[in-house]
Amino acid sequence: MATILIIDDEIAIATAFAMFFRHDGTHVVHEAHTGTEGIALHDRIRPDLVLLDVRLPDMTGFDVLSRIRGDESVVIMVTAYGDVTMAVEALHKGAENFLTKPVDLSHLEAAAARALEKGQLRRMNKYLAAQHGLGSAVVFGPSPAMRELAAQVAVLAGSDRTTALIVGPRGAGKGQVAELIHAQGPRKSKPFVQVNCATLTAESLDAELFGAEEPGADGPVVVRKGVFELADGGTLFLDEIGDLAPALQPKLLRVLEGKGFRRQGGAVEITPDVRVIAATSRDLSGEVAAGRFREDLYYRLAVMPVVLPPLRDRAREDIVELAANLLDGLSRSLPGAPTTLADDALDALLRYGWAGNIRELRNVLERAMLVARGQQRIELADLPRDVRGASGAEVTHHEPKSLSQVEKAHIDRTLRAHNQNRTHAARELGISRATLIKKIRDYDLSGRS
Repeated sequence: MATILIIDDEIAIATAFAMFFRHDGTHVVHEAHTGTEGIALHDRIRPDLVLLDVRLPDMTGFDVLSRIRGDESVVIMVTAYGDVTMAVEALHKGAENFLTKPVDLSHLEAAAARALEKGQLRRMNKYLAAQHGLGSAVVFGPSPAMRELAAQVAVLAGSDRTTALIVGPRGAGKGQVAELIHAQGPRKSKPFVQVNCATLTAESLDAELFGAEEPGADGPVVVRKGVFELADGGTLFLDEIGDLAPALQPKLLRVLEGKGFRRQGGAVEITPDVRVIAATSRDLSGEVAAGRFREDLYYRLAVMPVVLPPLRDRAREDIVELAANLLDGLSRSLPGAPTTLADDALDALLRYGWAGNIRELRNVLERAMLVARGQQRIELADLPRDVRGASGAEVTHHEPKSLSQVEKAHIDRTLRAHNQNRTHAARELGISRATLIKKIRDYDLSGRS
């Protein structure tokens, strides 16, 4: 759901614009009637789109634009006194579009749809830039739910001392999110150290986390530093924290509370400077109720939990985004392998249940690329049998199509299924109504609202 801020001193016009965008329930709209009020509201709500009047009672729209330019919001300027020079100035100063009053509402709708798409692309590019070099797939996507999750991760990344808890099924990308929080935060130049709490015994994990001191064969003490010391100044990622042995839970809680620890066999207390990110595929609140996990440790970890949904519960556009990024990443190690999908192959991927989540999707795509090496695209027959079965039928004839052709056909089928009701079709497709309207125009599809 897109957030729109209207800054216009003509209350009747601002109200008319607000009612227009609110009518289908896919936008949250805010109004401001002065430049000062608009800037303050913008900084508080961080809208996706700003409709900005050029003439305001306390300052010009260009003054407001200079204050909010560079943020992720996209700006459309509106004026009753427009001319070519003013429009050029608006675009030069960072506005996405320039409209003249009285504004035709269909023109406004189309301009807003394009601007919102531009804003979404800007956010995705920012996110992809943060991912570059991490060697992992993008775990979010362009849907509103995933955008909200990405924004939450960005907030956590900037909160250097806040312990983060990532919750989700195995293979959902919890490790990638932990790396992303580290890479976007102030500790990014320091170590990122990972430990899986489910793979070691309690005693071994104690030594792994906190270190150990043992008498050497010739007398001097042998010191083995734990990961809390190795990650000093950086981030420690504790994967599968729900499997942490009860004996170690109070020791970890003490460290999270800013106190120190002692190595096994040691006497000196060490206080590390480490940001802790934990992840679990377990229901920790259920583990607390069953007495297997300390309640105080749970609340210390879950200050702002990040909940990653399984792949089967994500929007289709998110899965397409993931597949595209995985194909791109895999292509670097698989020269000669195709990175595009036939329409029936894509349909099978979108219908499949993905019990193994992103990890399973990556494995399926890697296998398909190997099988299809030398071909122009990955066909349905190149996918594993169980994934092929999700398409509903084996294909006896294939007509090559681009992804845009596949998308056009799918949107057309969805619109027909909903009797051309754009709101219902957009909801099923997992996109905003404005995005759907833009795609209808781009693909020259007939549709009635």
